[in-house]
Amino acid sequence: MNLSDSWAVSAPTNARMSAAEAVFADLRAAIASGDLPVGQKLPSEAALATRHGVSRSVIREALRSCTALGLTETKTGRGTFVIADRVTGDLDIGNYAARELMEARPHVEIPAAGWAAERHTEEDLQILLGLTEEMREEDDQQSWVTLDGQFHTAIARASKNRVFEAIIVDIRGALTRQSETLNLVAHRQQQSNIEHDAIVEGIRSGSYSAAAQAMTDHLSAVRGAVESLADRPS
Repeated sequence: MNLSDSWAVSAPTNARMSAAEAVFADLRAAIASGDLPVGQKLPSEAALATRHGVSRSVIREALRSCTALGLTETKTGRGTFVIADRVTGDLDIGNYAARELMEARPHVEIPAAGWAAERHTEEDLQILLGLTEEMREEDDQQSWVTLDGQFHTAIARASKNRVFEAIIVDIRGALTRQSETLNLVAHRQQQSNIEHDAIVEGIRSGSYSAAAQAMTDHLSAVRGAVESLADRPS
């Protein structure tokens, strides 16, 4: 039995977390402590699923966040390996880095929210209200991040600017991956729901400035969460 296998058969200590949060926290703690040292191949998804008593989809969710934080790397045909024992760089979230998203999103989503306030139809508003209600009631993190992507796309669509909508559609996958990681690591889901409600209220008010400010506040909070990741204790 190799090192990672012996760790996988021991009992995890995390409690009172979602399944994915528990798996992620367990992996990150093992990497930070050296139980899973740099260069070590992680146990298989099946072994991790058995260790935590969860499905492989939950394991994959946690592994994506480990990769996003730069802790692990998956090599095709070989498995997933530990490449760092702490978070030091930008999030790796697919086609775009978190830094790129943070630089670009205010130039698109703030005016999109403002124009949505002035141009939305009643149908647009009902869609946004329905999405925020679903997100407040959603306990499954994967389902929530899917709704989150739909929410930001719906705002761009409500702006009646097809350029804004096309940009959000293009980056939606990266936005979803970023939300997934922030929910696991920074526990952003509940606060995001509050911020989303404020954005919708700004749009409902018809005030460009109110909606734009609410989106500014939301994006600032996301930026703060992303920038704090490297400073968070393992």
